[in-house]
Amino acid sequence: MPCKTSSFLKVSFFLLFFLFSLFLNPLNARGVVSLEAVNSDVALLLHFKLHFQDNPSLLSSWDVNAPVSNWTGVTRSNQTGRVTGLNLTRFNLSGQVHPCLCNLTFLETLVLSHNSFKNSIPSCLWKLWSLKTLDLSYNMFTDVNLTRSTFATMSQLIELDLSHNMLSGEIGNFSHFSMALEKLNLGFNRFRGDIPKSLLNMMSLKYLDLSHNGLTGNVGDFRQALVSLNLESNLLSGTLPCLYSSRESLTVLNLANNSILGGILTCISSLGSLTQLNLSHNELRYGISPRLIFSERLCVLDLSYNELSGRIPSRIVEASEKSGLLLLDLSHNQFSGDVPVTITELKSLQALFLSYNLLVGEIPERIGNLTYLQVIDLSHNFLTGSIPLNIVGCFQLLALILNGNNLSGEIQPELDALDSLKIFDIGNNKISGEIPLTLAGCKSLEVVDLSSNNLSGSLNDAITKWSNLKFLSLAQNKFSGSLPSWLFTFQAIHTLDFSGNKFSGYIPDGNFNTSPNFYNGDIRKTVPAVLSISARSLDIKLSLVTDGTSLSFNYNLTTTIGIDLSDNLLHGEIPEGLFGLHGLEYLNLSYNFLDGPVPGSFGKLQKLKALDLSHNSLSGHIPENITVRNLTVLNLSYNCFSGVVPTKRGYWKFPGAFAGNPDLCMESSGNVCQQTFPVEPGQKYEEEMEEGPLSVWIFCISALVSFYVGVIALFYSSRTRSCILQTKSLAG
Repeated sequence: MPCKTSSFLKVSFFLLFFLFSLFLNPLNARGVVSLEAVNSDVALLLHFKLHFQDNPSLLSSWDVNAPVSNWTGVTRSNQTGRVTGLNLTRFNLSGQVHPCLCNLTFLETLVLSHNSFKNSIPSCLWKLWSLKTLDLSYNMFTDVNLTRSTFATMSQLIELDLSHNMLSGEIGNFSHFSMALEKLNLGFNRFRGDIPKSLLNMMSLKYLDLSHNGLTGNVGDFRQALVSLNLESNLLSGTLPCLYSSRESLTVLNLANNSILGGILTCISSLGSLTQLNLSHNELRYGISPRLIFSERLCVLDLSYNELSGRIPSRIVEASEKSGLLLLDLSHNQFSGDVPVTITELKSLQALFLSYNLLVGEIPERIGNLTYLQVIDLSHNFLTGSIPLNIVGCFQLLALILNGNNLSGEIQPELDALDSLKIFDIGNNKISGEIPLTLAGCKSLEVVDLSSNNLSGSLNDAITKWSNLKFLSLAQNKFSGSLPSWLFTFQAIHTLDFSGNKFSGYIPDGNFNTSPNFYNGDIRKTVPAVLSISARSLDIKLSLVTDGTSLSFNYNLTTTIGIDLSDNLLHGEIPEGLFGLHGLEYLNLSYNFLDGPVPGSFGKLQKLKALDLSHNSLSGHIPENITVRNLTVLNLSYNCFSGVVPTKRGYWKFPGAFAGNPDLCMESSGNVCQQTFPVEPGQKYEEEMEEGPLSVWIFCISALVSFYVGVIALFYSSRTRSCILQTKSLAG
């Protein structure tokens, strides 16, 4: 402690001495910067450091006994010795920016980004007349004065970055700002109002980012030669500007997520240097003119989430064989007709999104020519035919998404050549046959959705090779046979949906604790996209890079950690271990022939949100240890439960959850047992769940689903058969 006090006094005395010296004699007689002035910069930095003395590890290299050349983030001029640069990005600094920095009058670069500074940006910073770069991004500033007088002295400023703060109000008038300003970034704030006309006429400006604010009005026709214009995620309206002044210079144009109307003007294709064009999430409509042909320099074209219609143009770029197009996203529009074969000539293409349109015909056989493709999403169209075998030529493919079409045929064994594949989604088609054994070669698979097809056969061991599997749905097919013993052994699994098949036998009583997701419920998978690409949300990253911008692919999966074995022919008792999976949020075993009591380990399911055991032959008392705190759906109807349902457990929140149990009654006042239950189970869970690959019906019980009795019932005891017939008559 004495050492710390002594050091503090030493620094304080040093600061006072040099500040006093500077006041007396800032310059010598020849007008050259004096030694005192040089040392005053050091004193000012030490004074700045004193405000973080509670955390001595911060700015630890700033030591009065060490040469300033060794101080982290500090740059000094070789000629004058004055401090010309200060870069303190990611130093974990907080509080207010101390105005002592405003006295570093020779400062040319000031970077305080990625810290936790808050409140107002000191107005004296705008008086640093030598400043060329000012970066205060990624902080928590809430106020800044962008007025004419603010910038009166900042005549040399080239770059100003105030993005990712909490600044609000209107953007001020820049007409008297630095005539040298080239880069202005005010993105990710709360600015409102129109884009100032002064910005439209600032001839020095080349890079402008006003994205993620609340700006209104028209985009405006900028009169300078811009290189990059990003106005994404505002409230802008009107029609697209032609930007004639930027025909030779503009490389990036991002107007996504606004309310821009009308069609896509053919003058946009005159932007000959354009590499990225993002007009997604607007209100653009009409067809795309065949004259709208872009330069082969274009790398990213995103027109998704609009109301564009007509046929997809056969020519998108001038010379297909020379095209550098990496991403083409025309999803969520109203395009019709075939998938143009000319798309297969875009040899550099890495991501193709044509989902949610009205496309018909077959998938082009030559799609395998696109050897760099990493994502194909043709889902939710009206495509027919089979999956072309030539698609194995896309050997770098990470995601093949074809769900929601009218595809037929079988899953070809040769698809095992796609050994990098992580997402294989062909649900909601008419595909038949069995799962080929050769698919064991696709060891990278994380998501497999084969639901709502005509697939059949039993489960083979090929599935066990998918060691990274997170989601598996075989729902609504014609699979049969017994459930294999390895069913719950996947290390990363969080959703299994085998509902609506003809699986028989017992639920395997294996090692249920293999998956940490089932056991702990510790999984969240949302990854934000740098650019808007239509898709669904899972940790799938592309190695697609354009001008330093990485593109992430979002694949939206339900976050539910659950098991659905409903609507099968399963019998026997529920395994004890199944109710020991602490992380389960959803469990559906309804519409089977399960019997016996509910396992006593039920109380371990602390995170359970939906439980459906209805339409079975389960017996015994209603478990006392059901945790209803998190439950939004509970359905135990149409079983053989007996005894009293205690009202104190909170079961009254689930009307109809106990209907169709003839020997069960609800406790009421005066110890009278009420044997009448509401017929329809309460359904609240459906409203709270995100829509995902699991069908909505798995979150509620449909009275239209047939109750399997028939020949299977003959194999049960006479008591069980009697209970089945009795509950069936109640259901009717």
